[in-house]
Amino acid sequence: MITTTYQVQGMTCGHCVNSVSTEIGAISGVSNVAVDLASGQVTVTSEAPLDPATVRAAVDEAGYDLVNA
Repeated sequence: MITTTYQVQGMTCGHCVNSVSTEIGAISGVSNVAVDLASGQVTVTSEAPLDPATVRAAVDEAGYDLVNA
């Protein structure tokens, strides 16, 4: 398993956390998504390395901005 941490901007509430978790969690191979609202950090556990463009698209779909990928 691989764990990667991303920085997401724009999250302000529990609904934001749920949206980001749902979109990233739908990526094939993702087994866990943990979001720290206070820091904006999203830690993703997956079976293999994720394509940064795929993660960015998922965060965009949720309505937020991926700072690093």
